[in-house]
Amino acid sequence: MTWLDLPADHPFGVAHLPYGAYAPPGDPRTRIGVRVGDAVLDLVGAAVQLEPRLVPMVEGDNLDRLLAAGPVTWAATRGAVTSWLTDPACRPVVEANLTELSAVRLELPFTVADYVDFYSSEHHARNLGRILRPGQPELPPNWLHLPVGYHGRAGTVVVSGTDVVRPSGQRRTPDGDVVFGPTTRLDIEAEVGYVVGMPSELGRPVPLESFDEHVFGVCLVNDWSARDIQGWEYQPLGPFLGKSFATSVSPWITPLAALSEAWVAPPPRDPQPLPYLDDAGAPPYGLDLRLEVRLNGHVVATPPFAQMYWTAAQQLAHLTVNGASLRTGDLFASGTVSGPERDERGSFVELSWNGSEPIVLPDGGTRTFLEDGDEVVITATAPGPDGAVVGLGEVRGRIVPAR
Repeated sequence: MTWLDLPADHPFGVAHLPYGAYAPPGDPRTRIGVRVGDAVLDLVGAAVQLEPRLVPMVEGDNLDRLLAAGPVTWAATRGAVTSWLTDPACRPVVEANLTELSAVRLELPFTVADYVDFYSSEHHARNLGRILRPGQPELPPNWLHLPVGYHGRAGTVVVSGTDVVRPSGQRRTPDGDVVFGPTTRLDIEAEVGYVVGMPSELGRPVPLESFDEHVFGVCLVNDWSARDIQGWEYQPLGPFLGKSFATSVSPWITPLAALSEAWVAPPPRDPQPLPYLDDAGAPPYGLDLRLEVRLNGHVVATPPFAQMYWTAAQQLAHLTVNGASLRTGDLFASGTVSGPERDERGSFVELSWNGSEPIVLPDGGTRTFLEDGDEVVITATAPGPDGAVVGLGEVRGRIVPAR
């Protein structure tokens, strides 16, 4: 029981406690914050007085030191913050270090070392197969055997709220001409991201059962996509300029410990994965998350994450099985989250069926792909303890014209 005046069902209650980087009013320096309700706790400011031994691990302008400190410190930090918020004796110090969320500036919560994006929703993959390869098998021959992915660009990962400039590049017109200019098929991909804390040794694979030894927490991701640029360039080497212009992440990182009630078994796999991906005897690494996609304030999709074919633990095992090492701050994302129903598709290429079935908005307007001035907001929730709801915040982006 907390001494805070928080509704029991608040998505950022004491059972959650996500971490981010913020700057308080009138101070340009960023620091680690813990979101508590609709306020932000200065973690260092409180730790100096209440838990000095934690200060070296949580100093700095973002989460990098905490991520690198490892699971023992992650648990100790979460335990300390929880005790501060439940012990009335700590109230004066905590309240002195709280700032209203609306008054702070949120920043990218960690330094992104590498970025890998996967393609792990069977519904999404089959939809794209029907759209892009009619009359051919819906899934590529490797898809049911391994988590397909690509390496993205860490330097263009931006925090929620950052405007997205419409990218330009080469594309092929319906008449077959190759032209250069702004994309005409700008899209979203509603995804869930995983933030790596502990690094791994080069040349040594990370088994899927070591997932929670390396992964600190979860965020939301929008992997913006220029479908016409992507479609012209991606063969034979895969996504490049159609993806690398921007990837947005939510400002709050939910620690794995806050998702204890959300783990679920993934769907059945056929064929059985190879041994390094076989999670039959492992803890359930699927997550019962419900995403929501809004375009200009209107809900256009509610993708279900629990149906993802490949889990994050399998993704981590696969991306290191060749000996590739993990670094603190690595980000890997699920790929577009889509379900079996039309309103559960996590991209506009699916929602509009590649432009042939425009989305009708409540104001009478329509969309196939994004127009300048459009704003997309992706949110998500997970089940918490005792019927509570854990909110993963939002990832927001507005489209501005090409430069």
